[in-house]
Amino acid sequence: MKNYLLRLRGLLLPLLLVAAWEYLSRQSASHAYAFVPLSRIGTALGELLASGELWLSVSASLQRTCLGLLYGVLAGFVVGLAMARSRIAERLLAPLYHTLRQVPILGLIPLIALWFGSGEFSKVLLVSLAAFYPMVLNTFEGFSHVERRYLEVGHVHALTPLQRLVHVELPSALPSLSNGVLHALAFAWVSSVGCELFLATGMGLGNLMMNAETGSRMEIVVIAVLCVGLLGYAMNQLFSRLSRHLLRWRNLRR
Repeated sequence: MKNYLLRLRGLLLPLLLVAAWEYLSRQSASHAYAFVPLSRIGTALGELLASGELWLSVSASLQRTCLGLLYGVLAGFVVGLAMARSRIAERLLAPLYHTLRQVPILGLIPLIALWFGSGEFSKVLLVSLAAFYPMVLNTFEGFSHVERRYLEVGHVHALTPLQRLVHVELPSALPSLSNGVLHALAFAWVSSVGCELFLATGMGLGNLMMNAETGSRMEIVVIAVLCVGLLGYAMNQLFSRLSRHLLRWRNLRR
């Protein structure tokens, strides 16, 4: 019972915020526009669920995020590994990489839209770039800091370069790789919604927010914002638990 009550403490602040929101919505008409009453939010949620528009928007954003995350993580792993394993690759790629990653992803939207239009390819490309940068950095760090004793064990057993990579370096770099995927997921989700706001074509939560703002449907904007936050939190928690499960062997070795 005590543990159950301790878990409920995390709901205290959200409930207080909801109560404050409802209180402000009842102060005046202008407050009701900025802080939409909960009853209107509930009604709009029912409309979106009944029409299927919310599900279509959520599924479109999730699909875009997953595709961009997959491409970005794979490309980031390859580039990060090449930079960690080859001095030549590091000297060639590192200056360009560190220069480009200083540019905000959303700042690339005008250029990407000019080159490739405002369709799905541009959105997935932007999401891929958002996932690419943290994955490169964490892959490079993971493979660059493999403990020397592990490498010496591989040398003693006369492992081939591929065997050393798979059986020695990769397990040692897994925590950093896991951290890279976690950061890539967060950046990919944020950039997916962000590029939908700027490239207002097709379905997605960003498009849903833009259309709702144009029609002065602030209750739908609030629903979309809540969906973005809750889905992002859920994906973060899911991957964190999966990562802890996959890396549980590291605690057994200590």
